[in-house]
Amino acid sequence: MIRRYALAAAASLAVFASNAATADPLPTVTYKLLPLTLAMEAAQTAIATCKGQGYNVAAVIVDRAGVTQLLAAGDGAGVNTRDLARRKAYTSALTRVTTGDLAKRVSGGGFNPTIYDTQMVLAQGGVPIKVGDETIGAFGVSGAPGGDKDEACASSGLAKIADRLM
Repeated sequence: MIRRYALAAAASLAVFASNAATADPLPTVTYKLLPLTLAMEAAQTAIATCKGQGYNVAAVIVDRAGVTQLLAAGDGAGVNTRDLARRKAYTSALTRVTTGDLAKRVSGGGFNPTIYDTQMVLAQGGVPIKVGDETIGAFGVSGAPGGDKDEACASSGLAKIADRLM
């Protein structure tokens, strides 16, 4: 009796294996990721730009799904700047717009995703990283006295590497 079940199981595996070998391969998805060297250069530029204006900031770069690739905190950056910079980058990556633009949309009666995702913020300072029309990640800066200054520093970091984004 046991031998009959073993033969049936072996036959089933053989049929499954032959079907798997002839089946179409699973579709795959490819996407771009900002190389670490460029991420570090952008973050250092943003931190230096803000430092030159007297602001101690943290800079975070995330991939297109909002997963942290790089966190850099400038000398003297406050403890809370790290998390807020991450949340700004996360928000920008998922919405594919700057956090400043998202805040404007929400204030005009638009959909507010921060109600459903508590990691999202409406604080200005998150900027998407784009290659053409594709968002490959986002950059968040926090610590300057005002989100407009955070966003300007993030933009300066992205401007530094813009010619190498492909």
